[in-house]
Amino acid sequence: MDTDVFAAHESNVRRYGRSFPTVFTKALGATIWDEAGKSYIDFLVGSGALNYGHNNANIVAPGIDYLAGGNILLSLDMNTVAKREFIEVFVDSILKPRGLSYKIQFPGPTGTNANEAALALARKYTGRSSVMAFTNAFHGMSLGSLAVSGSASTRNLGGVPRHDVIRVPYDGYPNGAFDSASYIDYVLGDPGSGIEKPAAIILETIQAEGGMNSASAGWLAEIQRICRKHSVILIVDDIQAGAGRTGEFFSFEFARIEPDIVCLSKSLSGSGNPLSIVLIRPEIDIWNPGEHSGTFRGNNLAFVTAGAMCKMWSERQFTASVERTAVKLQTHLDRLVAKYPYLIEQKRGRGLMAGLKFRSHLVVGRVHDIAFENGLLIESSGPNRDVIKVLPPITITDDELDRGIAILDQALKEQANGNCPSISSASNLASCDQRADRLNQHCGNHLSPER
Repeated sequence: MDTDVFAAHESNVRRYGRSFPTVFTKALGATIWDEAGKSYIDFLVGSGALNYGHNNANIVAPGIDYLAGGNILLSLDMNTVAKREFIEVFVDSILKPRGLSYKIQFPGPTGTNANEAALALARKYTGRSSVMAFTNAFHGMSLGSLAVSGSASTRNLGGVPRHDVIRVPYDGYPNGAFDSASYIDYVLGDPGSGIEKPAAIILETIQAEGGMNSASAGWLAEIQRICRKHSVILIVDDIQAGAGRTGEFFSFEFARIEPDIVCLSKSLSGSGNPLSIVLIRPEIDIWNPGEHSGTFRGNNLAFVTAGAMCKMWSERQFTASVERTAVKLQTHLDRLVAKYPYLIEQKRGRGLMAGLKFRSHLVVGRVHDIAFENGLLIESSGPNRDVIKVLPPITITDDELDRGIAILDQALKEQANGNCPSISSASNLASCDQRADRLNQHCGNHLSPER
């Protein structure tokens, strides 16, 4: 497999090409093939940007027709038929059935663009500068998004200080005993706390890059109550957890909350085309015309495929299938946790956004490598890279899911049963997992850069 051109000419910053040293060529559904014809089950799905699988016919076919018709592709924020049809179907298929009413802003095409717009609007609306963010958060790779991210190595990127961020514990951090919601409520109401009232609280309902930490419904509802009480804007970063990943379209639906601002991207287009939106409670939408901009906010091909994706959520057969697949995945993972308790500490996440927390990051590195060799794409997350993310397409077939889990099971078995020294010896494990160390060195502690 010829990878010399990448090493010779691509920047050292490349990550996934090192983790998966092959050259991919074709993909369909949950399966991706390399140049040699080897197939892989994809539990990575573009770092969460391909929730509906590769080349989903229901989503891609309207895009092909649109391309073949000589239609407009880039429109800035001008009115086009494609944008109008997307807005209509998003409102009718996604917002109205959930009793939600939002204005829709089209910022730049990536998730970090959406988060930057949301933070700027919250500051403009409230007249305050600080933002409250959480431990282990990840919100993107531009400066404002980096500032509210939790990882020290992530925050240090860009080379400038991060100001106006109040860091507080996420739900369950550090050991489940601390009530962070009550703490936030108290310090915001206490003039002696030394903590100024923020413009916004920004959170992920599941911290994908932070280690698949999942907030409870009760905690999320309490954070919303606190935001209302103290006139603070609640921003939900639903970039990776949204667009169907948890089994519901929005990851916060289970908590029955209505955030003031919601950021969506990644799988919003359903096709891998870049698209992001900011959903804004109407009274907060105080932007002046042209005050926030972005050249590529009018990706009409993405509007078309996103509209096709949204229509799928109006079909009960589709939603029932996603619900059933989520249950099946969780059952599979429960079995792996019970089977390998000396390797796996706990299951994390929710629905089809799942993770396995391991007792050693070295085990994760080795399991990653064995899985890849056997035909499965997975990645790690968390500040210590000790969590395996399990993100199959939400449209994965039963056969593909079973095969992917079987490969993961085999990788765990090989790690546990004698292809490597006993995990009871740290020195033996380190010797066995030198390649895992190299993988971690390549990746560093940098979390997903796909924002």
